[in-house]
Amino acid sequence: MTIEEFRKRVEDDPEWAPGWEIIDKEFDRLYPGVKPGHYATDMASRAVFGGNNYLDGFSIYPSPKGYKHIVTYGMTQLYANEKALGGEWSKWGYEMTIKLREETDEACMWAIDMMLNLARYTYTQERFFDPFEYVSGGGKSLHTGVESDITALLTIADTEAQTQDTLYGKTQFIQLVGITESELQALIEDHDNAYKLYDLMKKDNPDFVTDMKRTKSYL
Repeated sequence: MTIEEFRKRVEDDPEWAPGWEIIDKEFDRLYPGVKPGHYATDMASRAVFGGNNYLDGFSIYPSPKGYKHIVTYGMTQLYANEKALGGEWSKWGYEMTIKLREETDEACMWAIDMMLNLARYTYTQERFFDPFEYVSGGGKSLHTGVESDITALLTIADTEAQTQDTLYGKTQFIQLVGITESELQALIEDHDNAYKLYDLMKKDNPDFVTDMKRTKSYL
């Protein structure tokens, strides 16, 4: 798309959101004909208006495999922005995803709160995530108030959502995977254990679904 074509598109549709469309298109490919639950964040709480919320929303897709697939909107450039054209990566370069072994959208809200916190961390500390990193939960259950052995996160490239080329650069999908404290300590001791953990988990859980009831540790 030329700069003239871009400007004409914006003129014709001031609410055009090409980055948002790219995310929707990829998840429509994964879940054809499925209407996700979409949850917009409160407008007044968004950082652009002086709040501390750095995401615009989430979509929760019910997978036919029996889990919920959540994707964020806001880590990449969502809206028409001429200055952002032609970059290598769209803003931070990725949207976060997580797959949860849950039956309802309501049961996933704790994960949305967690992803909001991770987005705030990235924007305020300028610390983004790549695949095969870990995020400590301080030894406590990721789901506050619910007892679980899942206390930390491993980041991987989403096993289904593919990296997209956009007007603003690449948009990757980084999947968050819940891990146990034992697994976390193994990663802290030796980062190469991240690849070992990935291979071991993949045998039992090829989609890397986070099950907060999991008690087995692979490391």
